[in-house]
Order: sequence, then C-alpha cells, then structure tokens
Amino acid sequence: MRRDELTESRDNVTLTRREMIKVSIGVAAGSLLTRPAGAGEIDNMTDIGMEAAIIFDPHIPEALRQALEYAGDDGFVASLPALLHARATANYDSIMWNTWFTANTEESVVTTLQGNHVVVAVHGGGIFASPARFERVYRATVDRSSPEGFTGQYAAKITRQEARDVLAGRLPDGTEIPVYPFEEFRRGIANLPLRYGVILDYELARNSSNARVPFEDLKDDPTMIVRAGGVEANAVYLDKYQARHNTRVSGNWNPFNRIDPDQPQTRVLYLGGNRGAMDSEGSPLWLGYDSEYGIGGDPSMMGLARYVAVAPPNSATNFQYTDIEL
Repeated sequence: MRRDELTESRDNVTLTRREMIKVSIGVAAGSLLTRPAGAGEIDNMTDIGMEAAIIFDPHIPEALRQALEYAGDDGFVASLPALLHARATANYDSIMWNTWFTANTEESVVTTLQGNHVVVAVHGGGIFASPARFERVYRATVDRSSPEGFTGQYAAKITRQEARDVLAGRLPDGTEIPVYPFEEFRRGIANLPLRYGVILDYELARNSSNARVPFEDLKDDPTMIVRAGGVEANAVYLDKYQARHNTRVSGNWNPFNRIDPDQPQTRVLYLGGNRGAMDSEGSPLWLGYDSEYGIGGDPSMMGLARYVAVAPPNSATNFQYTDIEL
C-alpha cells in the first residue's frame, strides 16, 4: 500500500495529501450519505467528523483489502456517486480533481430468467466487494471454457448463480441490497443507501455514449445517470466539470458493443483525472491511467487501483449514514 504524502498549500496552511482528501470528502459527502428511515439512533450524530485516506496499490485486491481495513465495519470505500459528489463540492485544486480513482462500483452483464440481457450496476460493493473474489479470478485456469477467470477482453467471469443473485440484490457476503429498475431510478429514489443496485436494459446501455460527448448529452445518458447516482447528481457533477476549463465534452466509456452478453461478467469502474485536467477535451491516443478520459466502464480487471476509504474516528459507533462534517 502507498498513501501519498504530497503537500500543497490551502489558505496558507500546508496540508498533506491525506489531509486534503479529508477536507474534500468531508465537505462533499454530507448530502450523499442520506439517513435511512427509522435511524433515530443517529439523529444527534451529524456533527461527527469522518476521516478519509487515498489507498493506492499496483494490485487491485491488495488496494481493496487496505481500503476495507481502513474503513472498518463502520466506514465505507467510496463508490462512483460518492467520488463524483466529492468532486462536485470540492475546489478544483483539491486532490479529488487532480488524479484518477478506482470506484467501489461495478457493472455486471447478466441474463434474466426471461432471457433478457441487462446490466446491473452496484454502488458501494457488489460481487467484487472482497479481495478474495478478485483473487479467484486471477488464479483461475486460462482455459476459455472455464466458468471463472477472465473473459477474452479481461472482464471477470461470474457464475450463473452470482448473476441470478445480483439481479435479486443478494451479494456473496450475505448482504441484501435494494435493486431498482432504471426507469424508477431515473424518476428519483428518496434516501438511497450506501449500497444499492440499478438494472439497465442491455440495449439501452449498449446504445449509450461510448466516446467523449457534449455535456448536455451526458446529462440525459442512461449509463451516466446510473453511474452518477441519479439525474440530479449527474447534472450537478457535469456542470462543475464543464465549468473548470469551459470544455465542451467529457468521456463516458463502456464495452457493451464488443462483448458477448451471454457470458456473465463484471467490471469495476474508474474515474479519470490528472493534475490540472490536462487534455480534458481529449486525445484519441491518450487513454491511460493519468489521462483525463472521464469515466471508464471498460477497464481490465487487473492492474493498478486507487480507492478512497472513509472511516469514523470512533469505529465502535456506526456513522455510515450520517452527514460528514469536518
């Protein structure tokens, strides 16, 4: 694990990178972490601060293991909606805007009992919520007929049972989450939890943007709405992103036109970024980790990872649904 200690001046105070991430996540995540109905035991805890750290490692499962360890039972590893919300409320000189991140969000291509192909997006940890599940992929046979391992385009194969379970909101760690049809999600869901899923018709996902496209188009793009956590959250993030350099376009990428949807498979999502948002208008040949490519839904399931882990200062108390104030 590496926790970068880059320092930067903010309001004449020198902050370490960890302290900067604490500021940006702490201020930004308050309205994202809605309190579920009936959570009266945390009504008086909204002034409790949360601490966050950037966890980087060249091996995805090791980065996730360290992030989960930092978050503990009462914290969380940031999903894509959490990362985008943190950006939307952070200053442009925040580390949130000046590097790339791995999101604790995944998209699985599965087939319903009726034979329809769909994409199930899970925010906050889904089938690949544990490092051990990644390791199973890495250690599987390379035989193409193997039910586990990598697809030919380096997504992770999932079992038919995992595919059926995620459709029903059942996850391998025993958690049951709400799963919303896209049209219902698009209309808006009050008090979204940290972990939830959205089911999107495969053809709708396949015909969504897979390029750098105008911001106004992205506001209406089905995959972008799902990835951002809803219509309103999507618009807020895109407006903030566009205003940074008055750019015209942003990237939103997916693999759905080049994969076999009959093979159940999963990918985690990445959020692009570099210092100063260089080349945010796009270069067709520059799509590496440090490029300003937007949101990547088609990365390999092996490689580098940079997660954001968030934890309460007192891990004995459950604050995962409180507003974060620093």
